Amino acid sequence: MKWILRAGAVALALFGGGAWYLTQGAGQTGAADIRLPGAAQAQTADIDITTVTEMVKGAEDAPIEVIEYASFTCPHCASAHANLIPKLEQNYIDTGKVKFTYREVYFDKVGVWASLIARCGGEAKFFGITDLIYKGQQDWARAGSEAAVIGELRKIGRLAGMDGDQVEACLNDGDQIATLVAWFQANATEHGITSTPSFVIDGKTYSNMSYEEFSAILDAKLD
Repeated sequence: MKWILRAGAVALALFGGGAWYLTQGAGQTGAADIRLPGAAQAQTADIDITTVTEMVKGAEDAPIEVIEYASFTCPHCASAHANLIPKLEQNYIDTGKVKFTYREVYFDKVGVWASLIARCGGEAKFFGITDLIYKGQQDWARAGSEAAVIGELRKIGRLAGMDGDQVEACLNDGDQIATLVAWFQANATEHGITSTPSFVIDGKTYSNMSYEEFSAILDAKLD
């Protein structure tokens, strides 16, 4: 089953009608909720989405551009990152044939929290943290309460070499959350993203596919 993106309901589902509460983990002194007023209007607010860093692998001048749209909470995306993406990386990205960009899709606030952790270490650590998030998806995404989920994501951040203060600053960056959601909505609209994972190959959007199907498309373009 694909994870389907219903664009008109995304902001409401994420923010619950105008405010988003980021519950800090249990066991912290003075734990409180972080309120982000107006975040549900991110798709129309005056937000500069050009400040979002694109996460890219491969040669900048590669003959083919591939953009993956994926959600950290999507099981099919985790499967793609375990099976499809490593083969694409070995045969097309590392060989200079494909410039690969990863863009997040948000179905829920849990997915945004994971994105905040993935981006917390900057470009240098992003793909390594992304691998940790997908490999541990069964554990953190199903940890139970929101506090438990955030606790597991904090562990991933620390495993990636970030200290507690850095992780907390990233998780509580309301401006970054609003910007990422506005960025995601603009991207999803531009490329007609309705499910994850989806792939945009030289401007054309494709749904999830096998490596064999993917490589056939790429090889046809390289001929």
